[in-house]
Amino acid sequence: MQPELIADCVHCGFCLPTCPTYALWHEEMDSPRGRIYLMAGLVDGTISLSDTVVEHFDRCLGCMACVTACPSGVQYDRLIEQTRDYVEDHHRRGPVERLVRGAIFAVFPHRRRLRAALLLRKLPAPGPLAPLRQIAPPWAAPGWPPEHLPGDGPRVAVMAGCVQSVIFGDVNAATAHVLQAEGFDVHVPRAQGCCGALHAHAGRLEEGVSRARQLERALAGYDYIVTNAAGCGSHLKDHGVANVVDVSELLTEPRAERHPLPLRVAFQDSCHLRHAQRLALEPRTVLGQIPGLTLVEPAEQEICCGSAGIYNLVQPKAARDLGERKAANVLATEPDAYASGNPGCLVQVTASLRRAGRPLPAFHPVELVDASIRALDPARLLSEARR
Repeated sequence: MQPELIADCVHCGFCLPTCPTYALWHEEMDSPRGRIYLMAGLVDGTISLSDTVVEHFDRCLGCMACVTACPSGVQYDRLIEQTRDYVEDHHRRGPVERLVRGAIFAVFPHRRRLRAALLLRKLPAPGPLAPLRQIAPPWAAPGWPPEHLPGDGPRVAVMAGCVQSVIFGDVNAATAHVLQAEGFDVHVPRAQGCCGALHAHAGRLEEGVSRARQLERALAGYDYIVTNAAGCGSHLKDHGVANVVDVSELLTEPRAERHPLPLRVAFQDSCHLRHAQRLALEPRTVLGQIPGLTLVEPAEQEICCGSAGIYNLVQPKAARDLGERKAANVLATEPDAYASGNPGCLVQVTASLRRAGRPLPAFHPVELVDASIRALDPARLLSEARR
């Protein structure tokens, strides 16, 4: 933890209304300002790294809404990442926590293991592993998209991801087809692994950065590395991987014709797209270029849905409360469909919508662009969509 970053906070409280955990509990130590007080105490030695202190850090979603809200430019993203790394190095977690976190990192970054685990999703899961079953999506895991779609424009590599490639392989396929339609020379190399975002977010910073470097080497030589998972893109950009762009950044000036898609779509900002990458206009511009599509905005866009990397697995109660809050705001817009630019958000909110008994067709924005370019029938699109 860097004392100079801690000192940037003037404790004004502008972050409090945008903090999901403060919105849930109204506890000072569960706000960014309160957690910075705790960080300062750890640095100057006035407090120890007790279970209670660790709990307040664990409750943070790392959504970065406070970074957007802060008038003083506090780099809370750096602070919480460093703090979590410090916690994992200096705090001994209980056996149940170690079991759950160990299971997550033994499975999620590995495509074959994750695919196998999804086959078991209907089986009972014991207490601490129950959240894994509760959020497991019911749809089938699709295959790998074409490895090369030729075009006469810049050469781009689509970052397939770990969770994204297994659970949302169709999003990767849509990304590749849309980019080719826009003139790019598109590659989806199989020789690429997990980017390390989940690790860095959960206090395994060294491994997270190492994985980012491995991915950078695997995808070297392309004009752009294109991500369609906001958390992955944020992690790679934060740790200096060159030429990383979210797919929405390449689609704001379209070349391919868009055909009408008369749907009312509730678009939810992904926290790591809106706050970490500062991309709020781009996905809206991309969706706004689809003829007939009506974009509606759920309330409380700044409040996280509760996914947040592995948060919905290690803090299931808080995550469930936030997911239900987000789902209610989505439903209040009376949409035909729901869209978000991050796999975690899509899994989290669709699970909340199913629990509410009102499942909605759920899309990544690039899937709607793909449907528009291919002139798909809207009714069929909705009927075949994941829910």
